[in-house]
Amino acid sequence: MKVLSVSGSPRRGGNTETLLDELMKGAASKGAEVKTVRLNSLKFSTCQHCDACQKEGNCRIKDDMQDVFQELEQADVIVLASPIQFMGVTAPMKAMIDRCQSLWARKYVLKRPPLGDNRPRKGFFVSVGGTRLEDLFEPALVMIKTFFRILDISYAGALLFKGIDEKGAIRKHPDALEQAFLAGQKLVEE
Repeated sequence: MKVLSVSGSPRRGGNTETLLDELMKGAASKGAEVKTVRLNSLKFSTCQHCDACQKEGNCRIKDDMQDVFQELEQADVIVLASPIQFMGVTAPMKAMIDRCQSLWARKYVLKRPPLGDNRPRKGFFVSVGGTRLEDLFEPALVMIKTFFRILDISYAGALLFKGIDEKGAIRKHPDALEQAFLAGQKLVEE
C-alpha cells in the first residue's frame, strides 16, 4: 500500500508538518510505503485556466506538478496537510488543488477515471489553526472534501487542532502526536 502525503505548510518542522510526519510514521509501522511531497520545495505555476487539459486530460504546463500528478495516480491513500491561513488552506495547497483541473477534466469532460483507474483510494486531512474559532476548519474542509470527491477518493477523516500557533506548540498538546501515529496506522489497516 502506498501512502502519499502532501504538505502545504510553508514552515518546515511546524505544527502541521510535525503531525503529518508522525502520521506517516504510523502508516510505515504497518508496512505501508510512504512518501511526502512538500509543496513549498517545488517549483510550479498556478492554473492558467487555458482549458488545454480538456483535450486529453493532461496539464500543458511542464513543471514540478507533473511529478505530483504521477504520485497522486500511484497512491492508495492521500493525506493532505495544511495549516489554516485566513480560514483556508495555504496558498501552495490551493495552487496544487487548482492545478488538478486537468484531473477534473478527465472525469467530467473526457469521462475517464481522474487518477487513471477505478481502484479505491482514501483521503485524509491534517490541519492546525492558531485561533479557537468554532468554525475554524469549515472552509478548508469544504475544499478538501471537494478535492477528494472530484478525484474519486473516499474521505476517511481528519486530524484537526485549533488554538495552536507557535512553532513546536503541538508537542505540548496532550496526546496529539499519538493521535497522529494511530491515525496513520488506521488509514492503512482498514
